[in-house]
Amino acid sequence: MIKDNGSNAQVTQAGRIRRRKGSNEVPADAGQANGKHLLVNDQNKYRSMLIRAYSSIWMIGGFIFVVYMGHLYIWAMVVIIQIFMAKELFGLLKKANEEKQLPGFRHLNWHFFFTAMLFVYGRILSQRLVNTVTTDKFLYKIVANLIKYHMVTCYFLYIAGFVWFILSLKKKMYKYQFGQYAWTHMILIVVFTQSSFTVANIFEGIFWFLLPASLIVVNDIAAYIFGFFFGKTPLIKLSPKKTWEGFIGASVTTILSAFVLANFLGRFQWLTCPRKDLSTGWLQCNPGPLFMPENFTLPGLLPEGFLWKEMHVLPVQWHALGLGLFASIIAPFGGFFASGFKRAFKIKDFGDSIPGHGGMTDRMDCQVS
Repeated sequence: MIKDNGSNAQVTQAGRIRRRKGSNEVPADAGQANGKHLLVNDQNKYRSMLIRAYSSIWMIGGFIFVVYMGHLYIWAMVVIIQIFMAKELFGLLKKANEEKQLPGFRHLNWHFFFTAMLFVYGRILSQRLVNTVTTDKFLYKIVANLIKYHMVTCYFLYIAGFVWFILSLKKKMYKYQFGQYAWTHMILIVVFTQSSFTVANIFEGIFWFLLPASLIVVNDIAAYIFGFFFGKTPLIKLSPKKTWEGFIGASVTTILSAFVLANFLGRFQWLTCPRKDLSTGWLQCNPGPLFMPENFTLPGLLPEGFLWKEMHVLPVQWHALGLGLFASIIAPFGGFFASGFKRAFKIKDFGDSIPGHGGMTDRMDCQVS
């Protein structure tokens, strides 16, 4: 028995913190993430910030390189990200003891995953594939037949997976197997629902992919910086380190960035032209109405002779304000959703593939919202 009440309280408090280490719910006093303490006063956070910044530079650099390479490479990047996300999510509910008793059962998840990939991208890219092989009669005939039977092929692949699942059922493992079956389908919805629209946007013009993706990155970085230096007021219990200061500062930064970025990106033809086939290389086309500069006169409240009273604006910049507002208000809820997931399963990150950021799912949570 410990007689020193002060020491006892300290040990008890430390014990509570240790018991909660496996959970994402760290007491505010221990983490000093918000409340009366600024993250900027926590010296341990600077090392984390440097690691996060270093990884971010590499990711942004790689992202710019892929965008430079063109539509097909961006689509390949999306596919790779999806595979990493699926791998992390498949492993979230995996139990080693059960898996040992079900050899080969994990392959069923990937069967459904690649069936879903064939279904989603087959529908989006079929016409562009035809346009790519039009000059070769032999290839055109093969591709035409593949597209003709695309839906029925996907259907039978799914039915084959369903039959495979039923045949794999094992006594005393039913609950685990059916849980994995449901979990797999939920992952497919999370991974493919948003990404199907993303890939469609890529081939309608890189601009429509690049601008929203960039705004999410801007919002995330701005929220981290404003929260780091000014964050005091907790925003939501699901994510204790999120603050109102970070949220508001990031929102203003993102909306302003949307207006400026749209003007910059909208002036490059190779970003605005749609891709009608699956070839590589830069495109040239006549700019659409959204990318034709127009004169815009600022409100008459400004004095005569004011330098910026009249300016050239691309109509797409007004659309970009809506995208910036969406990225500021709606996209963070993807992060809150992921935080709820991690709390439910008592994990800190979905993976550890990106230093300072966690797994691919941690980095893409706002992008898929």
